[in-house]
Amino acid sequence: MDRQRIDKWLWHARVVRTRTAAAALADGGLVRINGTRIDAASRAVRVGDVITIALDRAVRVLKVAGFSERRGSAPEAAHLYENLQDPEPAGPRPEPQSGPDMPQPDGRPDKRDRREIMRLKRPENG
Repeated sequence: MDRQRIDKWLWHARVVRTRTAAAALADGGLVRINGTRIDAASRAVRVGDVITIALDRAVRVLKVAGFSERRGSAPEAAHLYENLQDPEPAGPRPEPQSGPDMPQPDGRPDKRDRREIMRLKRPENG
């Protein structure tokens, strides 16, 4: 196998959970192959192609390293691509700064807090 549809490859590589979601990404123009935006899930990818995917809150840049006949486990899927992004910086993340005006949570919300949360989430009546 020297090429595969982009929606099948994204699904086999476990970039998305379903093949329908992979097709929606490709059809929506959120996938680029070698820098060219595609608008069809049937577009073929080859080994060595660089794929840029715009996901919810992140952009992933992957290089196609191989293909699979079926969707396998996550360790098997990791062999299908090479991650071209810089890894996350190691070490602890800085704690968010809180001012003196910010109330500190005591744990789980009590009944009064839950009612206040539900009141804020409820759409306005009228």
